[in-house]
Amino acid sequence: MIVTAALRAGTLTLIAAEIPDAARDARRLMAFALDVAPDRLTLVSGDEISPKQATRFEASVASRALGRPVSQIIGRRHFYGRDFIVTPDVLDPRPETEILISAALEQPFRRVLDLGTGSGAILVTLLAEQIGANGQGADISDAALNVASRNAVALNVSERADFVKSDWFENVDGDFDLIVSNPPYVTADEYDALDKGVREFEPKLALTPGGDGLMPYRLITKRIQSFLCPFGRLLVEIGPTQGAAVKAMFKESGLSDVQVLKDFDARDRVVIGRLVP
Repeated sequence: MIVTAALRAGTLTLIAAEIPDAARDARRLMAFALDVAPDRLTLVSGDEISPKQATRFEASVASRALGRPVSQIIGRRHFYGRDFIVTPDVLDPRPETEILISAALEQPFRRVLDLGTGSGAILVTLLAEQIGANGQGADISDAALNVASRNAVALNVSERADFVKSDWFENVDGDFDLIVSNPPYVTADEYDALDKGVREFEPKLALTPGGDGLMPYRLITKRIQSFLCPFGRLLVEIGPTQGAAVKAMFKESGLSDVQVLKDFDARDRVVIGRLVP
């Protein structure tokens, strides 16, 4: 069987399983099976697929048909120009989070804290982009911290990154001129309505704190002044209905210049504030 025929069969399997963007996902899985870059798949589309490659592709398609994210199947996710290791222990980095990265990079920083670091995508990206900066990633999950550490090594920032097991600020020490977080913010009701693939294959701990989804922001803003340097910035990702509530928490905690940034669909996505003495 040639690559094109196998790809067509895989696409039809995903369509039958009602997987969104079936053709795109099939191409990504075929590139993984052939061990080629996705943008080079067309160049080998007329080649014969080996039995080993066919088995790998079919197994990947079967896993995707059950709802498992492509990033978990291939073990990586492209984010802000880099490939990150992804496992079932961490949240799949989303394109919307790149908005937080871009906003954080608008001003220089020397020391950054990433609360709930997960895969480390935010912290590692910021350190890779801001040469000379140091940072700490905090997470309550040992498995997530392991993934974050691996990403720091793979992307050559491990000497400037420190990871600590911590329930938010619990085991964090020192002060920072930039604190960032993409905390779990999905409400209890919203969680039940999430896509099956998200609910079954991504860690619930990284998606929802339960209740109204605002608990992490309450915890962060309550203690922010103990860890943020004068004129330091706090940036958090939020759910699209949480802008007003989180903005109010920022102001109540004593932060100034509070703004809410929109995402690609004009929905509230990131809240920024600064500690002005």
